[in-house]
Amino acid sequence: MDKPSEVSVERYWNQLLAPYMKSDNRKAWFQLSTTCAMFAGNWYLMLLSLEGPYWVTLLLALFGVGMFTRMFIFQHDCGHASFFNSRSLNNAVGIFLGFLTLTPYFYWRRAHAHHHATSGDLDRRSLGDVDTLTVKEYIALSRWGRIKYRLYRHPVTLFVLGGIWLFILKHRFPWDIPRTWKKEWASVIWTNLAVLGIIALAWKLIGIERFLLVQLPITIIGGSVGIWLFYIQHQFEDTYWRNTTEWDFHRAGIEGSSLYDLPSVLHWFTGNIGFHHIHHLASRIPNYRLKECFRKVPEVHGVTRLTFWQSLRSARLHLWDEESRKLVGFAFLRTLQLEA
Repeated sequence: MDKPSEVSVERYWNQLLAPYMKSDNRKAWFQLSTTCAMFAGNWYLMLLSLEGPYWVTLLLALFGVGMFTRMFIFQHDCGHASFFNSRSLNNAVGIFLGFLTLTPYFYWRRAHAHHHATSGDLDRRSLGDVDTLTVKEYIALSRWGRIKYRLYRHPVTLFVLGGIWLFILKHRFPWDIPRTWKKEWASVIWTNLAVLGIIALAWKLIGIERFLLVQLPITIIGGSVGIWLFYIQHQFEDTYWRNTTEWDFHRAGIEGSSLYDLPSVLHWFTGNIGFHHIHHLASRIPNYRLKECFRKVPEVHGVTRLTFWQSLRSARLHLWDEESRKLVGFAFLRTLQLEA
C-alpha cells in the first residue's frame, strides 16, 4: 500500500486494521469463562491455604493478580465495544466485571474514552491520565507545588499507593467528574452497592478477616500492576506530546504508545495490552486479535519497543521537555542550573 497523504491517514490505517476489528463471541466467552473459573478456583485455594503459613497465600495471590488483570482487560474491551459483537452484551459483562475489579463500568468507560481522544495533547491533559507537567510548568510552580508534584511522581506513590488509592478509594467516589454525568454516577453507586453486598456475604460465610486476607493482596498488587501497565504504555523517553494545534490522533497512537515486549506468558496474563500502539490506532480490535494484527501488519512494527528491564528506567522520567521533545527526569533540571 502506498504511503498515505495527510488527508487519507485515517482511511489508510482503517484499511490496514479493519480485518482485525471483528469480535468473536466464541473466543470472548472462552476467555471469560476460563479466566473467571481460574480466578474462583485460585481464590478458594487461597482461602484453604490460610490454615498454613501466610506466605503460601501470598504466593497463590500472584496467580490471582494475573486473573484480576485479565478480567480488567476484558472489561476494558467491553468498554470499547470490542469484546463481544453485541453492545448490550458488552455492557452487561462490563458491569459484572466491574463488580469484581472494583471499577464502575460506565464511569471508567467515559473517562477512558477521554484518554483515547486526547492522549498526547498538552492542552487537554486531565481525566484518565497520569499527571505530567512540562519543564516550564514545573519551574513556574511554587516550592510547595514542586514538592507535591515530586511526591506524586515518586514510584512509591504511583505504583504502590496509587493502586490502593485508585481501586479502593477513588473508584468509590470519583469527585473529578461532573454531577451531570448521571449514567456514570449511577454506575458508581451500583458498583459500590454490589461491592458492599459481596463483602457482607463473605462476612457471613467465611468471616471478614479471612475474606480480606485473601482479597486484599489480589486487589492491592493487581492495582499496582494496572497502574504500571497504564504508565509504561505512554510514559517513556521518546513519547508523543504536542499542543492541540500540532496534535495528531494517529501520530499520538503510533508514537505516543509503546510496544511492551513481554514474554508470551505475561502477554497472556495482561490480555495482550502490551501491543498498546495498535490499540490506540484502532480501539475496536479485541485483545484476542492484537497479537495476530502485530504479526501480520508490518506497518505497526516501527514503534518504541520496551522490554521489561528497559521499561524500569521509565520510572525515573517525570517531565516533558518541549525543547527536546522528550520525557526527562528531575535530574535534567540540574543541567538548566535551576535546582541543586
